[in-house]
Amino acid sequence: MRFEKPTSTTAVADALKNPFGGQAPSVKTIGTGNTISITTSYLIGESGADSEELVTQKLNEGLSLIKDNKYEVLKSITVGPTIADDLKAAAILAVIISWVIMFLYILIRFKKWQFAAGATIALIHDVLVVMSVFSIFTGILPFSMEVDAAFIAAILTIMGYSINDTVVVFDRIREFTGIHHTLDQKTVINNALNATLSRTINTSLTIFFVLLAIFIFGGDVIRGFTFAMLVGIVIGTYSSICIATPVVIDFAKEKKILL
Repeated sequence: MRFEKPTSTTAVADALKNPFGGQAPSVKTIGTGNTISITTSYLIGESGADSEELVTQKLNEGLSLIKDNKYEVLKSITVGPTIADDLKAAAILAVIISWVIMFLYILIRFKKWQFAAGATIALIHDVLVVMSVFSIFTGILPFSMEVDAAFIAAILTIMGYSINDTVVVFDRIREFTGIHHTLDQKTVINNALNATLSRTINTSLTIFFVLLAIFIFGGDVIRGFTFAMLVGIVIGTYSSICIATPVVIDFAKEKKILL
């Protein structure tokens, strides 16, 4: 859509929230401040010929609340089941490829498949937990929790944060195992975890507080994305310590295999 004057995306989303069944649409600026893209899941399950006309009617009803700013619809697209399936398949493929690349990266960096397996299992755990939280609380929490491109971006960002945190932990484990050859392997790893614990928690809290501020004051449009990031930061932090490292120990059955 193009407005006569630049308009706030938050104002547009708030104006359309009630007409679109209480769920604010995704509103993004394209190019200049007076051209925006509006994406809504309103009537997404309807296949009747009048569905698009009804959505347009609700759109005009909501935008009538924005005074002294004329607008025109430049283009409208209805995403059908085929396109939705293609988007879903592409999202799943992106996540799987990320898992494979992360596995190879850790394997090359640490030269032990146990580290690569631990990091990858932790990443799979992170993705499944975030998706589970969204599945459980969809329709319960008072904001949009649609699984869209923004959600997939959040998942991939969480994976990047989690693997970075895991690499820091693994680096300290490798450092300690290279120094303390006489100690038991589990003791060395436990000492390494304790050495990284304060750094890991402090870093995660810093990011968490910033995301919390964005979640509270950022508006409905990005609230679902920010919520996914908040959950992912918490999950990614504990998985680096409580999932990835124990998996490494479990796979390293032989004593001193990591030393």
